Amino acid sequence: MEPVLRSPLRDQIRQTVLDDLSNGRWKPGDRIVERRMAAELGVSQAPVREALRELEALRLIESAPNKGARVRRLTRSDLREVYQVRAGLEETAVRLGRPRVEALRTHLGRLHEAAAAGTLHDQVRHGVAFHREIVKASGNDVLLSVWESLGIEVWTHLSIRLFRMPHESAAGHEPLVEAFERDDPGVGVLLREHLLGYAPGEPEGRI
Repeated sequence: MEPVLRSPLRDQIRQTVLDDLSNGRWKPGDRIVERRMAAELGVSQAPVREALRELEALRLIESAPNKGARVRRLTRSDLREVYQVRAGLEETAVRLGRPRVEALRTHLGRLHEAAAAGTLHDQVRHGVAFHREIVKASGNDVLLSVWESLGIEVWTHLSIRLFRMPHESAAGHEPLVEAFERDDPGVGVLLREHLLGYAPGEPEGRI
C-alpha cells in the first residue's frame, strides 16, 4: 500500500481498501487488521475503523465482537441485489432528467478506446462514468448519493473476478446513446433491462 497523504483520511483509506478488493489483494474470508493497516498507511487506527465501518455498510466487510473485520464471502445473490437496486435508481434518474448526449458520447468513446487497448480496469471505470452521467443528470443529489454508495465500480470488478460475470461492453452502450439521441420515451426501461442483463441468475452457493 502507498502511504495516505491527503485528507479526509477516512475517504482515502476506504478507497485504498476498495482498490485492494478490486485488484484481488484482499480475498473473501481474509482478515483485515486495523492496527496493521494503520501502520502500513501511516495513520492512526481511528480513520481506519471509520473506513471499515463504511465498507461494512456496503456489505463488503463484516465484523464480529472479538474477531475483527473480514472480507465477506460474497454470493451471486448479493450481486444480483446490487444490480436490481442500481437498475431501479437509474430508471428513476431518467424519469427526472435526461443526460447530455454529447457527454455520453465522450464516455462511450473512452470506453471503446479502453476496449481496443484491452484494459479491463479502464473499461469498467469508463462504463461506470457513463452511467454516473445519467444519474447526475437527474438533478437529484440524494439519488446520486445512494447510487454512489453502492460501490458500483468495486462490485463490478468483484463480479468479474469472483463470478466470471461479463462486464458492460462498449457495444452494449450504443443502443442507450441512440435512445437518448431520439428522446425515446422507453429509454428508462431499456436502461433497466441493460443493467439487469448483467445480473447473475439464481445463487449457486458461496464463493
